[in-house]
Formats: sequence, structure tokens, C-alpha cells
Amino acid sequence: MNETFVTNWKSQVKKGTLTFIILNVLKNNEYYGYELIEQIRKHTEIEIAEGTLYPLMNRLKTEELVDSKWVEQETGIPRKYYSLTKAGIETLSQMNIYWENLEKSIKKIIQ
Repeated sequence: MNETFVTNWKSQVKKGTLTFIILNVLKNNEYYGYELIEQIRKHTEIEIAEGTLYPLMNRLKTEELVDSKWVEQETGIPRKYYSLTKAGIETLSQMNIYWENLEKSIKKIIQ
């Protein structure tokens, strides 16, 4: 087995689906950064670093798929909460349809 190839492939799959995962996590709730990372860990086996998350969130804001707001805390520093925009919800709907079709196709091939 070519472990380097498999490791690189896994990295590319993760990179390619991370936006999809984040948008799906945000579809029902708003989260601040660390909370978002925890939700991803809770529902997947994917480890995501803050250094990966925040540049991606900035890109999603630039694409107008995600909005953010600062929320003051009773103690400690304010937290930036992220939520989907209307365009984010519409885009996610299209992405989910594509994913379902892709998943069906892949299952047919690997069976």
C-alpha cells in the first residue's frame, strides 16, 4: 500500500469537503469559532485547526455565504458568532443535492 498517496488523498478529500461540512453545521444554529470546531469534532472524525477555520470563515464571508457578529460576554473577551446568510442557505441547498447524487454514484461504483 502506498501510505503517502492515501494520506495525501485523505487531505484533499478533507480540504474539498470542509466548506460543505461547515455550512451544514451552521444551517440550524450560529456558533463562535471554537464552538464550530467542537461541533465538527462531535459529528465527524475530522480535526480542524483554528488556523484552518478562520481563513475559511473569512473566505465564506467574502463570498457572502456566512455572516458574523461580535457578542459581548459577561466575562472574558467578545466572541465572533457565525451564521448562514440567505445566499448561504440557497448555496447549501444546491450543495446538498449535488452531494446526495455524488454519494449515490460512488456507492454504485464501490459495491
